[in-house]
Amino acid sequence: MASSLEDVQTTDLMSELLRRMKCASKPDKRLILIVVQAEKLDEMLDKRGAKIDKVLNFAIDDAILEERITGRWIHASSGRSYHTKFAPPKAPGVDDVTGEPLMQRKDDTAEVLKSRLEAFHRQTEPVIDYYVKKGVVAHLPAEKPPKEVTSEVQKVLSS
Repeated sequence: MASSLEDVQTTDLMSELLRRMKCASKPDKRLILIVVQAEKLDEMLDKRGAKIDKVLNFAIDDAILEERITGRWIHASSGRSYHTKFAPPKAPGVDDVTGEPLMQRKDDTAEVLKSRLEAFHRQTEPVIDYYVKKGVVAHLPAEKPPKEVTSEVQKVLSS
């Protein structure tokens, strides 16, 4: 058994995903499919008499995402997190409790995010298009506050 989906050969990916979904109380949610994998997943589900009936597309403008990601700062030893706009520390760059300096993760920079977003869009948009054609995509505005997004998810999943 593979410890993470990244360790699974492409030909076995769908079987491993289905096994985890069936056996786990909290299935692995980190998988981003490419179109060929989505097609194979649909084929495997069809053989089992099942199908995907909802695909949630959490849509957010890249500029908003950049603001959210690049504004994150953490206190390394405690894990406390801050955001320059949404939850700023009392003094810029300083932990409220200890007075120690805050740090930014190496992957929370605009350059790294741009590269990650380019790959994400290149791989994900064709998959969203694939499922749009099947009529199962719900586009959710992810720029809203978390409680509102959660409410939207609940509405979509209960319809």
